[in-house]
Amino acid sequence: MRVGVIILPQFPWSEARAHWKSLEDRGFAHGWSYDHLSWRDLAEQNWFATIPTLTAAATATSTLQLGTWVTSPNFRHPVTLAKELMTLDDISGGRVIVGIGAGGTGWDATVLGQQPLTPGQRVNRLAEFVTLTDLLLRQADTTWSGEYFQAEKAKMIPADSRSRIPLVVAANGPRTIAIAVNQGDAWATTGPESSQLADLTTQTWWRAIAGLSERFENAAVAAGRNPATIGRYLNLDSAPVLSISSIEAFADAAGRAAELGFTDIVVHWPRPEGVYAGDDAVLDRIADRLADGQLRL
Repeated sequence: MRVGVIILPQFPWSEARAHWKSLEDRGFAHGWSYDHLSWRDLAEQNWFATIPTLTAAATATSTLQLGTWVTSPNFRHPVTLAKELMTLDDISGGRVIVGIGAGGTGWDATVLGQQPLTPGQRVNRLAEFVTLTDLLLRQADTTWSGEYFQAEKAKMIPADSRSRIPLVVAANGPRTIAIAVNQGDAWATTGPESSQLADLTTQTWWRAIAGLSERFENAAVAAGRNPATIGRYLNLDSAPVLSISSIEAFADAAGRAAELGFTDIVVHWPRPEGVYAGDDAVLDRIADRLADGQLRL
């Protein structure tokens, strides 16, 4: 099992550089940053742009995979996004992973003056977003006329000559999971969030994750794909018990995720207070359980 860490884009680069480099030094497989313009209760705090942050992280590391957790069509257009991802992939030497999702209903959804979409419209938009982004990352010239996006002879060179950037589709519902197995390279989930469900317990959260995993496997089989060949990413920190609160909490969560077939797990860089609060010394203890990119439980 591979372990990754999300570093929220709150730190000035004079501090963030050391954080990103430490992920590689500690043996983590991938590092991620939220792709939002602002986020929830942290909206009045420092919040830097995602792609420039990952570009800087690419220059500070040499082997760490770098990803968006997760980019969405709330304020992204596939043409400009693909151009930025292609450039980031070149700078990083092919280390980019694209976490991609439908986009929430919060501030990012209306910041450009757009009207809110229904859940069904957001899923339809996601399907088009994934399809067009994938096309742009695989071919030199793309023209597209869709319900949500347009592209007229969009040039993407040298995207067509490089290895394809993998798309990890975030999904919980039946339709979005179908997008993940039919159009994506891997599936990601956060499961239900404890902040949104006051009565959620550790056991009910893991039961929900087990149900999502079963739904994913059934969808993969229905699509003619072997579920064992598709990467599965789980964000552990939506659970009632924060995975980085202690090494015992992490080991328990990692073990449960492995039993459910997840290939990758993701935790957060501890913040000093509030959401994801913790001690980054726990990351050192997690790193002690990693060897050659494999988790030792």
